[in-house]
Amino acid sequence: MPLLAIPSIEIRAGVCADPHAGAAQGLGISDPIAMARAWASSGFRRVHVRDLDAISCRGSNADLLEDMARDGAVELQIDASIQSGDQIERLLDAGAAQVVLGPRAIEETEWTIGVAGAYPGLLVVETDVRERRVATRGWVRNLPLDISDLAAELAVLPLGGLLISPSTGIAEIARTPSDLNLLEDLAETCDFAILACGGVATMNDARALEHRGVAGVVLDAAAFVSLDPRIVAAEFAG
Repeated sequence: MPLLAIPSIEIRAGVCADPHAGAAQGLGISDPIAMARAWASSGFRRVHVRDLDAISCRGSNADLLEDMARDGAVELQIDASIQSGDQIERLLDAGAAQVVLGPRAIEETEWTIGVAGAYPGLLVVETDVRERRVATRGWVRNLPLDISDLAAELAVLPLGGLLISPSTGIAEIARTPSDLNLLEDLAETCDFAILACGGVATMNDARALEHRGVAGVVLDAAAFVSLDPRIVAAEFAG
């Protein structure tokens, strides 16, 4: 399966929170809608959008996220600490391609079964992983659950994918062989897409993920300090 490179946009208080936003295009961009259009102009077909206010429980940029989805410049995969089916429905109705589910999807199985059945193929479950264990609440707590066991539990659901953060918790750091082996194991055993977060600083890093069957990788704007977005898009934009 070809790897899909997915640039990310982080939003705080209605503007792009990443100081590198737009740098890859030679621009200083604070408007998230303009940033999404810039990624589309570089050749990418999907962008991952994180609402940092919602994720940190300090607010919400829900109206802005819906405006971005309605703009339609590029497919959006939205991560906004989703807590209800109503939130999912609003984002999908606005035009989001996929909605990312965080800790609630892992901790409340019955809720996950319900929303996955209601929106088949449109939901991605996200989890941080530390030493193969599922980690939640900002790395404060490790659940007594191996990521392979979680993947097996989720395999019966019609999900759009499983998004794995690197074991270090730092998206930009290079992956270890054990990280790559874990992703390969998951890709081989899961019917849904396995997505990785960060860990790409060179084109060979991306090729290593593709070689192991990873379906997509979410890249922060900082990754494009060393990577040319048009070159990345030419090989990995699908």
